[in-house]
Amino acid sequence: MPPHLISISYPLETKYANANEIPTMEQIAVILLSFVLAAGFLLVILSCALWANWLPLLVALTFILAPVPNSICSRCARADDLSPEYNSAYVDFGRFLTGMLVTTGLSLPVLLAHSKLIQPAACWMSIAGGGLVYGTILVYSGWFGGSSDDEGW
Repeated sequence: MPPHLISISYPLETKYANANEIPTMEQIAVILLSFVLAAGFLLVILSCALWANWLPLLVALTFILAPVPNSICSRCARADDLSPEYNSAYVDFGRFLTGMLVTTGLSLPVLLAHSKLIQPAACWMSIAGGGLVYGTILVYSGWFGGSSDDEGW
């Protein structure tokens, strides 16, 4: 065997002497999600920096804030010591605000491009980057949120 392939051919057991050193699925998921989040922020920042116009940065702000009303309102809807019944009005209001912020994040770059405040390429880069940021936050909260099965995203 050639000498440059010898280091690759070692089995997994010799590389990781201890079983605790092997990365788990959760660690791999966090690494992949952080890569996708960094790619999303890179697209948004490039959409601003390439054309020297920082208005598309507002899109990242709306997509970062989009899951916040949903998570706050889902916490308020649970039954507690003062009110034993479950109230879904809080969850519906949180979903409404989340939908409003996501729609704003998708339509704001189109509006800015239509009014010629940003370039069309910056518009599409901003939408793609914002979608990656929001999708990463959504997947992370769904995977690691620890919510019950009856709660939606």
